[in-house]
Amino acid sequence: MSKPHRRLPAARAMRSAAEQLAELLGRAPESVSALKPTDEGWQADVEVVELERIPDTTSVMASYRVTLDEEGELLSYQRVRRYSRGQIDRPR
Repeated sequence: MSKPHRRLPAARAMRSAAEQLAELLGRAPESVSALKPTDEGWQADVEVVELERIPDTTSVMASYRVTLDEEGELLSYQRVRRYSRGQIDRPR
């Protein structure tokens, strides 16, 4: 009989998403801007500098959506947004 899996704690899921995405992209993430549990494990939005510019407020950032299983292994990722670092989201 197999043992039921326990969901990875949120803090470890955040680190796991950032570390695995960094390994795939070859760029260090700036932050994890969102994290939510899913039926399969976790979904995280990870912010990455794609193009550094001076001043840094004009650097090009990207938000990647990362899907992890319950144990924190990366299942998929996709870039969902590109923006300038100094850009502020407008209210909808």
